[in-house]
Amino acid sequence: MPDLNLTESRLTRTSAGTMATGSRTSITSTSVRRQRRIVQVVVQVAEWWRITTEAVSAAVRWAGRTVRPAGAVVVVAATIGLLFGVLFGWVEWMVAGCAALLLLLMSVPFLFGARAYEVDLALEHERVTAGDGVTGQIVVRNESSRPALPGRLDIPVGRGLVEFGVPFLRPGQSSTEPLEIPPLPRGVVRVGPVTTVRSDPVGLLRREHAFDDVHDLFVHPRTVGLPSTSAGLVRDLEGNATRRLVDADMSFHAIREYVPGDSRRQVHWKSTAKTGRLMVRQYEESRRSRMAVVLAAATQEYTDADEYELAVSAAASLGLRAVRDARDIDIVTGSEIPRVVKGRLRAIRHIPVVAPRTMLDGFSAIDRHENTMPVEDVCRLASEANERLSIAFVVVGASVPLTRLRQAALAFPADTAVAAVICDERAHPRMQNVAGLTVLTIGTLDDLSGLLVRGATS
Repeated sequence: MPDLNLTESRLTRTSAGTMATGSRTSITSTSVRRQRRIVQVVVQVAEWWRITTEAVSAAVRWAGRTVRPAGAVVVVAATIGLLFGVLFGWVEWMVAGCAALLLLLMSVPFLFGARAYEVDLALEHERVTAGDGVTGQIVVRNESSRPALPGRLDIPVGRGLVEFGVPFLRPGQSSTEPLEIPPLPRGVVRVGPVTTVRSDPVGLLRREHAFDDVHDLFVHPRTVGLPSTSAGLVRDLEGNATRRLVDADMSFHAIREYVPGDSRRQVHWKSTAKTGRLMVRQYEESRRSRMAVVLAAATQEYTDADEYELAVSAAASLGLRAVRDARDIDIVTGSEIPRVVKGRLRAIRHIPVVAPRTMLDGFSAIDRHENTMPVEDVCRLASEANERLSIAFVVVGASVPLTRLRQAALAFPADTAVAAVICDERAHPRMQNVAGLTVLTIGTLDDLSGLLVRGATS
């Protein structure tokens, strides 16, 4: 019997332990499920909040792009009128609010169809000369299956804007309008993108859609025809001998005694027979002429913007003549330097001279800078970048004195002919020689050609 009681008590304790374990397991699973539900609710609330925030942000952005100031006034009037009319029973306020709301709703249909157009912008020329206008055409086609209400096209031209009215277009119908851009100053002018504008007659709402068609219009500087570089002040030096002596070339200089390392092909046998010592020929090095055009770029070096444009045209005329004559040329100007490193950084900009069009495109994109190197430093870098320069032109404004021009000329090698072109619209054309530096002063672009021709006869 004691053994049976002991067994029963053990069974009872085991059953109680099992029930306690099951109870703890049930409590734990219930707590886990509750935590999961809480997490799910938090996740759903966060997702709803994100969706609501994005929707509100999108609505605010849409309203900012679509609702005009007059439309905002009408929205405020409708809100206040309906609110006060309902709260205080003011019939007049309620009527005013309903009228404002009706006017706003009537403006909405005018926004439809902004993306129904297919717009083609074509320019007759992609490159023009400063002071010339550009012509082209705009083709607008209704690509949708519904009629398109009248609208408007806005075409940005640089900092300006050209507007076109688009008539009512049936499905598949197109409208062609001529485009005339007025005369433009030198530069790279961006034409486009074309933007369709939908707006109601009152001007409450407005919807815009921009297309991807963008044209870069290169407005080249004015140039003048110059005499060929085979004559005049810019004489072609190709093949002319230099002061450097070499062992083999075209221009004979003298005969000297043979030294180890000389080529036996240069042995002068007649002199060898006369002197009894081996004698060789010595030559003056001939080289292909190379020309440099340096354009000052600091704002302080010019009196005004027109004077800078005259300098750009003069430099472009010199470069164009050299490129057409197949002369080796390097055209440089100052580059913009950040103010924080000004004085510690040197930088110049090279104008591409592969072809006349490429060179003129490069001149279209340059401009003056407040923070850049003075012309003397630009000449120094240009001299370091090009060895054996034959002639260099330094084009500056009237604000650069002769002392600085002489310093700029000293930056080039001694055997390089340096000519300075001073652009001063108030001065008469003249040519003078200052301490070995040829100085040309021009008041108009046509003066440059006359002075260069005068250099051929002086």
